Amino acid sequence: MKVCFTSLGCAKNLIDSEQMLSLVVQAGHEIVADPSQAEGAVVNTCAFIEAAQQEAIDAILELAELKKTGPLRRLVVTGCLPQRYQGDILKEIPEIDAVLGTGSFPDVVAALESGEEHYARFRDKSAPLPELDRLVSTGPAWAYIKIADGCDKRCAYCVIPSIRGKYRSRSMEAILQEARALAEGGIKELILVAQDVTWYGHDLKDGTTLTTLLKELARIEGIAWIRLHYLYPSEITDELIDEIASEPKIVKYLDIPVQHVNDDILRRMRRPERKQTITALFDKLRARIEDVVLRTTFIVGLPGEGPEEFQELVDFLREQRLPRAGVFAFSPQEGTAAAEMTDRCTEEEAEARRRAVMDLQCRIMDDYDRQQIGREFQVLCQGREDGLWCGRRYADSPDVDEQVLFTGQAEPGQFVRVRITGFEDGCLIGETV
Repeated sequence: MKVCFTSLGCAKNLIDSEQMLSLVVQAGHEIVADPSQAEGAVVNTCAFIEAAQQEAIDAILELAELKKTGPLRRLVVTGCLPQRYQGDILKEIPEIDAVLGTGSFPDVVAALESGEEHYARFRDKSAPLPELDRLVSTGPAWAYIKIADGCDKRCAYCVIPSIRGKYRSRSMEAILQEARALAEGGIKELILVAQDVTWYGHDLKDGTTLTTLLKELARIEGIAWIRLHYLYPSEITDELIDEIASEPKIVKYLDIPVQHVNDDILRRMRRPERKQTITALFDKLRARIEDVVLRTTFIVGLPGEGPEEFQELVDFLREQRLPRAGVFAFSPQEGTAAAEMTDRCTEEEAEARRRAVMDLQCRIMDDYDRQQIGREFQVLCQGREDGLWCGRRYADSPDVDEQVLFTGQAEPGQFVRVRITGFEDGCLIGETV
C-alpha cells in the first residue's frame, strides 16, 4: 500500500509520526509524499487550541475528498483530536476509516490494514512510552528527541493532561541509546522535548534528573548542540543552571513559557510563579549564563485580564527586552477551569491585545538583531533559500525563530562561521568568515 503522512502540531507529535512512519515501512508499505497517489493516509492531529483543531479538520476533509476521486481507500486519524473527541469524531466525519488515541499510535499498521469499517483504538494514554524505531524527517543534521510525555500539572487553561496523560519519563538508557544512534546517523543538534523537560526523572524515583541526563548526553561524540524545550520556571534549579552555563554543548537558549506576569492572572491560571519570582529568575539566568537568549510565551485575554493587567504585561516586555517571545489570544477549551470563567473580554479585544504585544515584540527583536551586526557566530547550515545559504545560530530554534541568510562557502548539515552584516524581514544577513 502507498501511504502518505500529515503530521500537525508539536514536536512530540512529529516524533510519534516518525515512529509510525518506521512501523509502516517495516510492514512493507511504501511512503509517498503526494496524497493524490496514496492508497492509505495517516493524519496525526493536534487539538491544543481551536485553531489547531480546525487545521486538523481541514486536513482530514481534504483527504476525504480524495477518497471520491483518487486511489485513496483508507483514512486513519491519530493523536490528540480523536483522543479528545473519541465519542464524536467518527460520527462527525464518517469518511474516516480508523482512529487512534495518543496511546495507540503503535497500532497504525493494523489500522491501515484492517478491513473493519470503523476501526478505533484508545489504549491507556498514561502507559509507559513505547521504545520504537523512527524515520527522522527533520534536518539536515538536527532532530528532536522526546525525553518524556504527558503532564501532571493542572493549569486552568490547558487540556494537555486530559489528552496526553500523566507525565512519563523515558529511561535514561533508552534516551542515550537513541541519541547515540542519531549521532551515528549524522545528527549534530539534539532538541530535547517534553511538555516540561525540567520535570524529567521525577517519576522514575531513582535519582535521575534533567541535569544527570544532560551530563551523559554531552559525552556523546558527534553531538555539538543540545537544545532544551520547554523549561518550567519553578523547576529550574541552581544545579541545572550551573550545568547549562558550564557545558559548551548545551546551547544558551532557554524556552521558558511564563504565560503572564500579573499575579492575579497567574493565580487564575493555577501557575505557581509570581511576577517577582519570574523577574528574579530571568535576572539570575542572565547573570550566570553568558550570552543567554531567553524565549517565552504569553496568553492574553484570559478571564480577569482588564486593561491594567494587560498593561502590566506590556510594561514587563518593555523592561525585559526578551529577544524571543510569542503570544496567544486566550481560547477557552472545553473541560478546563478557565472555560467556566465568565469575566473575560471579547475575542476581538483578545486578538487586538495579541497584535499589540506582537507589534512591540517585533520592535524589540529588531533592536536585538541590530545589536548582532558585526558579531560572528557558528551557524548550522540548513540549505539554500532565494539564492543564499540559510541556517541557524544557537539563538534560533527551528520553525519558531529567525534564520541567518548568508553568502560564501557552505554545505547543508555543516557548521560554518558567519559574520552578521545586517538584518531584513525577520532574518539576519551575513557572510562566511
